[in-house]
Amino acid sequence: NREREIDHLQAQLDKLRRMNFGSRSEKVSRRIAQMEADLNRLQKESDTLTGRVYDPAVQRPLRQTRTRKPFPESLPRDEKRLLPAAPCCPNCGGSLSYLGED
Repeated sequence: NREREIDHLQAQLDKLRRMNFGSRSEKVSRRIAQMEADLNRLQKESDTLTGRVYDPAVQRPLRQTRTRKPFPESLPRDEKRLLPAAPCCPNCGGSLSYLGED
């Protein structure tokens, strides 16, 4: 629960850092400073509760994104091609080309 809150605050902090420009930059800067203080406090509390020693040189591991596995080769493929009714564009009369090809 505490780790989720820390990750959430870190994500908000990163978002605010990216937004830090324009006329509202002073407000955003104050909000970033407040969130950094909250994040540091929560990390220290979490470290004392878990017994971890905070070392700024050691970075926390990033979460791995979930990726889909490819479909198995044994799965049957059913490929259908839908051909256009006319070889030219009905609006401008230009020639048609396949998507993904130049």
